[in-house]
Amino acid sequence: MSTFETLLEQYAELVVRVGVNIQPGQVFLVTAPLETIDFTRLIVSKAYEAGAKYVQVEFEDDQITRSRFEQGEEACFDYYPAWKAEMMEKLAEEGGATLTIKVPNPDLYQDIDPQKVSRATKAAVTAREGFSQYTRNHKISWCLIKAPTKAWADKVFADVAEEDRIRVMWDTIFQMNRVDGSDPVQNWQEHLKNLEQLQNKLNHKKYKSLHYRAPGTDLKIELADGHIWRSGGGENERGDYFVANMPTEEVFTMPKRTGVNGYVTSTMPLNLNGQLVDRITFTFKDGKVTEYTAESGEQHLTHLLATDEGASYLGEVALVPHASPISNLNRIFYNTGIDENASCHLALGSAYPFNMEKGTQMSREELLRNGANVSLTHVDFMIGSAELDIDGELQDGSKEAVFRKGNWAI
Repeated sequence: MSTFETLLEQYAELVVRVGVNIQPGQVFLVTAPLETIDFTRLIVSKAYEAGAKYVQVEFEDDQITRSRFEQGEEACFDYYPAWKAEMMEKLAEEGGATLTIKVPNPDLYQDIDPQKVSRATKAAVTAREGFSQYTRNHKISWCLIKAPTKAWADKVFADVAEEDRIRVMWDTIFQMNRVDGSDPVQNWQEHLKNLEQLQNKLNHKKYKSLHYRAPGTDLKIELADGHIWRSGGGENERGDYFVANMPTEEVFTMPKRTGVNGYVTSTMPLNLNGQLVDRITFTFKDGKVTEYTAESGEQHLTHLLATDEGASYLGEVALVPHASPISNLNRIFYNTGIDENASCHLALGSAYPFNMEKGTQMSREELLRNGANVSLTHVDFMIGSAELDIDGELQDGSKEAVFRKGNWAI
């Protein structure tokens, strides 16, 4: 077996055993780009080795996806099959697990009417709202990972010879996931322990608010009463530990829905459902976005904010040091699942109920009353840099440095 084959098998094993943590007798749904079929086959094999009862694979293809927007009738953009949403809810009801190889093509919808994309996205998230309750509340195990596709590798490694881009992308994915030929599972156990220590330190602090300052940013974020900092992994409803995003470098919590004031500027392009948006500035008053601009792709933000009322409020605040493994690669990946783990970030849209004491036991109305945001959408955007300072306000009103020049100060 070659070195590459060894690393590939280790990565698949890591995803199945640590990311999703497949349990004996469990049903498993895998969603993957068609280009990743060989790696997907390896994941399926590892899942059955781990005791999966049945593995269902759903393949996606950029050309097929784009055809809908180029040739589809107008009514098709507001449609999402109810039978598919019901299938996913049934999977969750039975305690199944899901894995998505999430690699949106940054240029997929170039020259496509953004309104069509927005309508199709809203139709999908609306139909899948029931299923999303299982993931947002950590009722089931779910995981998002990355694998190379040509379009993505061409975008990220345009400075590399074309014939080498996929190989370089694989090497990078192995590196950021601590797959180094030794024992990736052990590597991840140590990594998750380190993140948990940061999480525990922040939970002990019980900050009332965080104040962000950087070029183009002066933002105060109150944290929800009873907020809980989380990191890397967590337990699902039946007590199985899983990691929802691989790679991961963040610790994150819940902002108070109406407690965000000031302005903030993004520091990386945002791949918004296959549409790039860059150099975003949001102004918030009492939690809500009141003004916004972007140097490119501003119309995509307009459609995002129109999703529902909650799309204009924050649902997540996440801390990632600038001097972290992915950031140190000094490359933009045009993939939020990676870029958000190279940078402090915020998310517009729904909060995760598990970021609040007893949040997973609350109804939608109870979450809103207790300061959590509720929305059909959840979109992260990156704001971290080597120039970011963050102060934390303690319960007694005193303040202390949390970040200085982009890195931890506590």
